[in-house]
This record gives sequence, structure tokens and C-alpha cells, in this order.
Amino acid sequence: MVAHGADSGSVKSAMNNSLTTNPATMTVLEKDAAYARLAADFAEDERVPEALRDLVDDERVTVRRSGVPAPDGKCVVYWMQRAQRGRDNHALDIAVACGNALGLPVVAYFAGISNFPHANLRHYTFLNQGLPDIEEDCAERGVSFVMRRAPQEDHLRFFSDVNAAMVIGDENPMRAPEQWRARLAEALTVPFWTIDADVIVPSKLLEKAQFSAAVARPRLYRALPEFLAPYTNPRAEVEWKRPRSLLADDVRADMTHGWTDFDRSVQPVEAWRGGHRAAMKRLSLFCDTLLASYDRDRNRPEVDGTSKMSPYLHFGHIGPQTIALAVDAAAKRNPKLQVARDSYFNELIVWRELSVNFVRYQPEYDSPGCADNWAKLTIAEHDRDQREVLYKLPQLEFAQTYDELWNAAQIQMLRYGWMHNYLRMYWAKKIVEWTPNVAIAMKVAIYLNDKYELDGRDPGGYAGIAWSMLGKFDRAWFDRPIFGKRRYMSGASTGRKFLSALYIEQMRALAE
Repeated sequence: MVAHGADSGSVKSAMNNSLTTNPATMTVLEKDAAYARLAADFAEDERVPEALRDLVDDERVTVRRSGVPAPDGKCVVYWMQRAQRGRDNHALDIAVACGNALGLPVVAYFAGISNFPHANLRHYTFLNQGLPDIEEDCAERGVSFVMRRAPQEDHLRFFSDVNAAMVIGDENPMRAPEQWRARLAEALTVPFWTIDADVIVPSKLLEKAQFSAAVARPRLYRALPEFLAPYTNPRAEVEWKRPRSLLADDVRADMTHGWTDFDRSVQPVEAWRGGHRAAMKRLSLFCDTLLASYDRDRNRPEVDGTSKMSPYLHFGHIGPQTIALAVDAAAKRNPKLQVARDSYFNELIVWRELSVNFVRYQPEYDSPGCADNWAKLTIAEHDRDQREVLYKLPQLEFAQTYDELWNAAQIQMLRYGWMHNYLRMYWAKKIVEWTPNVAIAMKVAIYLNDKYELDGRDPGGYAGIAWSMLGKFDRAWFDRPIFGKRRYMSGASTGRKFLSALYIEQMRALAE
């Protein structure tokens, strides 16, 4: 089950079943090619049931370790990390298909680690609220759900405790989660696949970094007829007999209880509730009520005119395919909604999946090193331009600037855990003006975004900051102080495009 004594500096091969080169030294394309070879080897291995071999043809599947499932294995384990839901989940669907092909039960496992990068009580509360939904939805599909929280959350120990025949995981392009997957592929001796469950078009099909939304859009839309299809949510055919002595934590209890070094500085937001049920409720409201005015209201922060799906998407409580299918169905019922549907698809599919592509192919996604050449030149020319005012981090963090509109946006982040997308652009660009250089500006924006936003620590956040501060996915504009040729947004012009005075008043009224 677990390989002992492996060299931590490289990924060793067990009968050529995993990468033979340290993945940290490989490009994404090199890793994709190596994983494809592992999949081809698996598909040709006649020791494996044909029904299982056929599954690796799925474009969402990445075979990180091939080989024959453990002949004495008792179950197929789905290690759930990014796609935290028991329905409409491609990774769980593949796990069920594997279990059924092997005649084995399926166990979904969630590890409640106490040190997820940049996460705090606000994020963990939202996550915790979704766990009962996962347990219930998995049970309806004949899948058992087990959660272990720190300090008992060791993945390898769990896989050994349940005697996993093979392990299925979900994909996560962020730096630390990708490293977790690479290390797990090294340590396991049973097959390990990861499934691209939180995009509509499998990420690997774009094949390289996309320069802009205009470049990515036709490529993504051409693939929609193949991939934007209803889920089947298959049932596991074999029931798992949970060992009496198996350690499992209560999904309805506070998973952070007793964590002494845990960050509790940011409190949960009562206005938000996590979980698949809450996500579906909000989606129904959006499709039934808000979609009709979406194209008009989506850039008006003073009204409730957006889907507010981003926190649920970040935690995987709902997938983009479920949302897109619901919006598309609403437009088919009422053709007058087609324009709103198209506008929303541009955000949900084009910009969101462009963000995933950005993080996947750009290792420097959280620093100025990810800027395009034209932007690097203009940054070099203007980065030391004199600023009229410089704010220290606490002043920015607690909304103590001269700009009331910016302060209101920051208060929305602080107290509500979510900032309207239209103001996120303005918010980030002002930080460039108020800090000594763009490297510091990015660090400040990422720190605040990841600390307070429920949808922080996400490809969308990093791509949005890069767009606002570095001109990523944008073009060169007229040259001006500080920004050079990067797009500029003034407070006056931004505030005139919606009822900014009302928005400021609403944010001041938010409970602390």
C-alpha cells in the first residue's frame, strides 16, 4: 500500500508505475506527457479488468500512478479535497465506476488538516457547514463518507486502515495542493488517479497558457457540446462494511475544536452558509429571479445582481457544470434570458477557466514574474514613480484611506467575506497607487484577499489580482504615471457607473 524508504528528492518508479523524474523539475506539458504514457500503459495492462482500463480514456483522468489495483484491497477510496460534494462530482463518479468495475465498495475520505495555507476560522466554518451535505449525498449513492481531522488526518494511514485497492483524487492546480498530489503518487504502491472535476472543459485540453479571454473563449466554447452534459451520479453497487474500530470524526461537530495553533482571528459571517444545499438554494434564486436582470445589474455593487456562486465554487460545494446547466435550462425555458445566459457563461466558463489555466501553467502566478513582456517593461519604467500617499498594511486592512469607495469595498471584504467583482478591480488598482511598488502591492492584495474572502486562495483571485495590477490578459493602454501602460481606473469614473453613495452607506451599515 505505502512505499517506505523512498528518496524524498525524486519520485521513484515502482515497476515504472509512476513518474521517474522529480515533477518539480518538469514543465506542465512534460508532466502531462508522462502521465499520458502511464495511462497508456495502464490501458494495455491485461491484468486489469477491461471496464477499468476503459476509464483512463476520459479526458478528465490523470493517471499519476498506474499498476494493478491491490488484489487484496477492500475498497476504492476517493480522497476528496477540492470537489467537496457528494453529487455532480466527476471525481466521485470515476471512483464509483472503478469500484463497480472491481466489484468493490467506495469510500469517500476527507482529511481535515489544521494548516491549509492562509485559511482561518471563517473559511473552516464555511467548509465545516458543507460536510453533512456530503455525507448525506454520498449515502444516497451507496458511498460511505469518512472525515478525519487533525491530528488524525494522515492520508496514508487512512488508506492503509481501509486497505484501499486504488485511490482516486480530484485535481487542484494551486501550488501546495499539486505538491500534495505529487508526493502521494510517490508514496503509494496502488494506482492513483486524479480527476479534473471543477472545470467544464478539462484543463489539459487547452494544452498551454492562454494569452487572453479572446484567445481562450472560442477554444472553450467549441468543447462545450462534448462536456456540458448532465451528470449521471452513478450508485456504488457494493456496500462497504465499515470496521467497528475505524476512526472517524463527526462531520456535524466543530472540526477546529482543540486546535491550539489555529488562526481564529477572522470570524465567520452569519450571512453565508456553506454546503451543497445552500449553493443549490442560491442557484435557484439566481436562475428564477436574478438572471433576468443579470446583464443590467451585474456591475452594480449596490444591488444583489450576481450569482454569488464564487465561495461555493471555491470550496467545491457546487461545480461549474451544475451551474451552467441550470442557467442554460433557464434560458431554454425563457429565450429572453439568452443574452443574460451568454453574459454569465463568459464569466463562469471563459474567465473562470482562464484563471485555472493561468495558475496551472504559470508557476509565478502570485508574483510580478507572471507579467507579460510589455507589462514588465512598463513596470520597470514606472515602478519607482512617486506616490502621492503611501499606506501601511493596517491602514489598508481596516479601511482607513481617504477614498470612501475603496474603504467601502474593503469593509465588504472584512465584514461580509465577499467583495463585488466590479470593485475588486478598482480595489486592487488603488493598492498599486498606495504602496511603494507592484511587488509589495501584490503581496498586500493577496494577503487581504486570502485572509478575508470566502473565495480567496483561489485561481480566480490570483488571476484577478494579476489582471488588475500587472495587465495580465489585457493590452497596453496610454502611458501615465505609476501605471505606465497598464489599464487605469479612477474613483470618479468608477463611482459614476453605479449608485456608489448608496453602496458606501450599505457597507458602513454592515455589522462588525
